[in-house]
Amino acid sequence: MSAATPLLDVLGIGFGPANLALAIALEELAPDLSVRFIERRDGPHWQPGMLLPGSDIQNHPLRDLVTPRNPRSRYSFTNFLFENQRLYEHLNLPLHYPLRLEYAQYVKWVAQFFTHQVDYQREAVAIDAVEEGGAHYRVRTADGSVYRARSLVFAPGRTPHVPAPFAGLEDARIRHLNHYLPSLAATLEQHPEARVAVIGGSQSAVEILLHASEQVGVASLVGYTRNFGYRQKDTSPFSDEVYFPGFVDAFHAASPENKARLRRELVYTNYSASDIDVLNQLYVRRYEDHLRQHQRIDLRTCQEILACRPGPDGVELESRHFLSGEVSRQRFDLVVLATGFLDLGNGDRQEPWPPLLAPLADGHDDLLIARDYRVELGGRPPVYFNGLCESSHGMGDAGSFSLLALRSQTIVESLQRQPVAAPVEYPRYA
Repeated sequence: MSAATPLLDVLGIGFGPANLALAIALEELAPDLSVRFIERRDGPHWQPGMLLPGSDIQNHPLRDLVTPRNPRSRYSFTNFLFENQRLYEHLNLPLHYPLRLEYAQYVKWVAQFFTHQVDYQREAVAIDAVEEGGAHYRVRTADGSVYRARSLVFAPGRTPHVPAPFAGLEDARIRHLNHYLPSLAATLEQHPEARVAVIGGSQSAVEILLHASEQVGVASLVGYTRNFGYRQKDTSPFSDEVYFPGFVDAFHAASPENKARLRRELVYTNYSASDIDVLNQLYVRRYEDHLRQHQRIDLRTCQEILACRPGPDGVELESRHFLSGEVSRQRFDLVVLATGFLDLGNGDRQEPWPPLLAPLADGHDDLLIARDYRVELGGRPPVYFNGLCESSHGMGDAGSFSLLALRSQTIVESLQRQPVAAPVEYPRYA
């Protein structure tokens, strides 16, 4: 072991909200562990491409990075407001949920306390299991840096879902929602009368349609969805118990068949649906267009995208109305894929392993994840998935803040038990 590559207790890959919550938990619960994080971006950004004016986080503000685990922590959202002298102003806002912009500022504010533990602009590109000098992992980054650690906490965010007609197309005019704002700005610079398409029926799709319809220079705006219409989220308080810690236990212990049944039933608590406030705005805006006899937004429902053909005059989309069978074609200067993200698994909209970890899988077809978020890797040192485990742990792992704090506690408590070689049961998931 060289002085340049000390052997860490914990190396976190990624430093978004999931591993930021872990950093807090490690400081408060296990301060003796040696810890470092690497992050490919240049700073603690949270959803910079989707910080749309007026958009909210669709999450109770007290389900922040730490409060459900430690309400007295200095890193709570409430303390962030207090220390920035905005507590009373925030409490007076006529909003159900906090603005996304303010929560992004909260994430950045907390991250500044951990700059001594984070190396930004370090993208992990290879992970090797090493036996000599004690079993551990060696992580290489794009700039040639090397890190060594007895355990890894993997939180790079989920892989964007790119539907089949768009797969493999490397074109700056076809962008996932993660890159919406900079992509729209670049498009408007090049095209004074831009043609924009938004693919998907999610909350993000509706928010993007509303935002793009207000931008000077967007001359044509079309929304495509496979659904009959843009669907309202299931916001029943009974359904929202999927974001309770007790549901994680129940879901993880369920059979593959019952996991699949629960996911079918609960899908609209988070996917392919939108909050009623933005749906109402979109419906009223379309109606107002009719009154003005000026159609700013064309909503094409029941549409299946058949093909995507980039060309010199734009990106041509070919779609079919699945009821009438009518096929239409139209060109655009920007196509935004508001199509969500891949989950882990072997089914539709899933990937079997995070690409970076696939070489460690040793041909395992089934990804097995224990209740403490440890991944079965054939007896190798522990690797934890932080924020990737919806298939095994339920909807609370679906990119929501709801269970970040408690998930971090579970991982830290498991780390504290290492390297005790205890048998672990890894239930299979659907």
